[in-house]
Amino acid sequence: MRAHTTLTIASRRRSFSHLAPLLRARAGWVVLLVIAGLANAGAGLVGPWAIGRLVDELPAGAGEDVVWFCAIAVAVAGIVMALGTWIGAWALAHIAMPVVAELRTEVVDAAMSPESQRIESTGTGDLVSRVADDSRKISEAAAQVLPLVVESLLVVLVSAAGLVAIDWRLGLVGLIALPMYWFTLRWYLPRSEPIYKEERAAFGRRAGRLLGGLTGAQTLRAYRAEGGEMTRIDAASGEARDLSIHVFRFLTRAFGRNNRAEAVVLSLLLIAGFALVWFGESTAGAVTTAALVFHRLFNPIGALVGLFDQVQSAGASLTRMVGVIDEATNSPRRSQASVDRAVTAAPALVIDDVWFTYDEDPSSDNHVLTGVDLRIDPGEVVAVVGTTGAGKSTLARIAAGLSAPSRGRAMLGTASAGQELTTLPESVLRGHIAMVAQEVHTFVGTLRENIALPVDEAPDEAILAALDTVGADWARTLPQGLDTAVGDGGQRLSPVQEQTIALARLVLADPDFAILDEATAEAGSAGAHVLEGSARAALAGRGALVVAHRLSQAETADRVLVMDHGRVVEAGTHAELVAAGGRYAELWEAWSA
Repeated sequence: MRAHTTLTIASRRRSFSHLAPLLRARAGWVVLLVIAGLANAGAGLVGPWAIGRLVDELPAGAGEDVVWFCAIAVAVAGIVMALGTWIGAWALAHIAMPVVAELRTEVVDAAMSPESQRIESTGTGDLVSRVADDSRKISEAAAQVLPLVVESLLVVLVSAAGLVAIDWRLGLVGLIALPMYWFTLRWYLPRSEPIYKEERAAFGRRAGRLLGGLTGAQTLRAYRAEGGEMTRIDAASGEARDLSIHVFRFLTRAFGRNNRAEAVVLSLLLIAGFALVWFGESTAGAVTTAALVFHRLFNPIGALVGLFDQVQSAGASLTRMVGVIDEATNSPRRSQASVDRAVTAAPALVIDDVWFTYDEDPSSDNHVLTGVDLRIDPGEVVAVVGTTGAGKSTLARIAAGLSAPSRGRAMLGTASAGQELTTLPESVLRGHIAMVAQEVHTFVGTLRENIALPVDEAPDEAILAALDTVGADWARTLPQGLDTAVGDGGQRLSPVQEQTIALARLVLADPDFAILDEATAEAGSAGAHVLEGSARAALAGRGALVVAHRLSQAETADRVLVMDHGRVVEAGTHAELVAAGGRYAELWEAWSA
């Protein structure tokens, strides 16, 4: 099987450049944040200064005035720090929360936009992980991590400047910490980004496994395959767990390097200070202040390093979220007018020598489809029959533009003049071709919202007309009519009713061609007759490819294709194929019996 790739992951530079215009729109709040942070960090130096002054002046005979002065200064500094912290948090909330909200909206909007073929090739787990898990990671980082990072960074800058101002020679000693921290970062940064990206990717794979297991629970129970799927889910979860443990070990090594730098530099600072005091070049108070200021750097620097794993993880999530936006933005788009001209010139659905394989190598011999040719004219209904694994659903997906052929072409037009489905913008493609699959989804919302999905602001008259077309009389008996809540937590609907909703959407969308992939199979024997009538009504006047699970559907089609091992082995009308006495005739005899 073809291995799933992943959606685009944006570069770090591209991700932050995407944030730049969002931040520029809040420049005033950014300035207020910096001013509040600087005031807060500067006020934090008052305590070490006061202690240093008392160390110098009290032994020299200073009275209680200096004590009161220092106490008042510390109290005022505390008030400034409180105000600075409050104002900074206020400003940061007005920066981070709206930016995160806009980013999340963009990602959700972009998640609806990538070409269907692209989502099919990557699997839904990767996309769901980016929209849900990565979005949550960014939100948590903005609410919890970003305030500490901004505060710690400003404290480090202001404290370093204060250390130099106390005594430039002690400041030089303090600078010894820079290369030690730098070497830690040089060791940490190139190793951390791949680790965190790998961790986020593992979370995506775990989400995909969990999503597949939950959505396919009924199938797993039917085949008693729960144990095997649980083993695969457990393996994906174990991979994510092991990577998280590896990240934690990696982070503790970074902490150890920082602690070594702090111990070495503080020791050198005290030794240098003792020498300066011994030779009368400085005072004990200045050295005390310098030591306290440097010691004050431990927590913010430790916080910066300690939070760096969360920053890196949030950064990896940001690159994945912006990747979704880029995926939608960079999807190939053609001029609407030129596409429409190419399509309407000869509105036939053409499958020309199509081969398809799930292997990475298109030349593989393991083909699901082999040299399939098909032309469906407007208003013509073609039924496809065959045993399980014959390639019927794959042909349907290619005809709907959901999968690209490995070889050959699927087009709207003719073999010589037409528009390939893979080059059509999604909005244009869906205007011409729509698909109804065996499994349909009823969204949480009103019946009106569920049916009007393909046509925004569709009037009630059009919605009711679509329901009447497919024979959904039950809709008029609901308690609140079109305003009745359906889906999870709403009015319970039968499989037949849910399928008629899907067919009503098809009628409302009014495409040129419809692809029905066993769209009446979920009804069972009791509802099959009802749904087959609904499907015939929905297909009236439009071309269609119907993957038939009941031969009664093939009997009413204009043409029938019989598939076996990816090839079309018979083609013709129902009467012709029955008279020919071949594969279809055998199937029909068994069905009739």
